[in-house]
Amino acid sequence: MAKKDPEQIFKEGKQLTCPICNNNTFNTRKTQLNTKGATLLGVDWANKNAQNYICSNCGYIFWFLEQ
Repeated sequence: MAKKDPEQIFKEGKQLTCPICNNNTFNTRKTQLNTKGATLLGVDWANKNAQNYICSNCGYIFWFLEQ
């Protein structure tokens, strides 16, 4: 799978900017938010996901819970 170029991200009309290095381009990925209970019962698939935005300069990660 080809890696996408970093892009500018806007949330609620505001541009996302890295609080560490002030960069404004990010790579994206989704991450599953595992819980102990779901793992114990073997239903990890039922956990919520988060959208991650990773700073293309320093690697700082923003986490946003998917609605």
